Amino acid sequence: MLLASLLLSLAQAPAAAPPASIQSAPVSAPRRPRRLFFSPMGEPFRAKARDDNTLADWFAQADANRDARITIDEMQGDASRFFAVLDVNKDGEIDPDEITRYENEIAPEVRSGEHFALALDGSDANAGAERGSRRRGPRPGLFRGAEDVHQGAGRYGLLDLPEPVVSADSDFNRGVSLAEFRRAAQQRFLALDLDHHGYLTLAELERIRPAPPASQNAPDQPRQSGESAPPQR
Repeated sequence: MLLASLLLSLAQAPAAAPPASIQSAPVSAPRRPRRLFFSPMGEPFRAKARDDNTLADWFAQADANRDARITIDEMQGDASRFFAVLDVNKDGEIDPDEITRYENEIAPEVRSGEHFALALDGSDANAGAERGSRRRGPRPGLFRGAEDVHQGAGRYGLLDLPEPVVSADSDFNRGVSLAEFRRAAQQRFLALDLDHHGYLTLAELERIRPAPPASQNAPDQPRQSGESAPPQR
């Protein structure tokens, strides 16, 4: 009887907490690297804080009526706004000096690699000689393929456009007119509208957005030996 009472009292006693040394440590969320983003027309968006979504920043800017969709008209409107930023002397064309300003001051990231990969093809040898060496072999597509080497702004945008401003120069006259820039915006909208429903959503663009370049994957603090790298988004 005494043994039964003892067992009953032990069963009713609250379970003791495990020693502090073996309690589970809180799990911290992986640190995500800041992401530079280039809009389809070449405007850079730089994160100001670790959790900034630079793609969403551009999307909110281009979505003029705030309906969570970007139409082709809104895409061209955003292109016209950025064109005005680049056309410093307001003569209606982004001339070579203004392109140099864009590449040196506004978006220096585009200067790595071949700037004119998409602006030139094998049909215009004179333009190739005038602008510099051309890529040999087939012309790359708008989206990244197996042979893409992720150059210039193509490392940070939705389309494989190493120099998005120069690639809008459709007549190869070493300048970009507003009409050319708006036409390029239309073409790039159509390339991004994979479902052909006439608008872009942020969720769709997030799926298109590539992983960050390897140079952006390193955390702010050096990893200890044996510590795994944080997963990519």
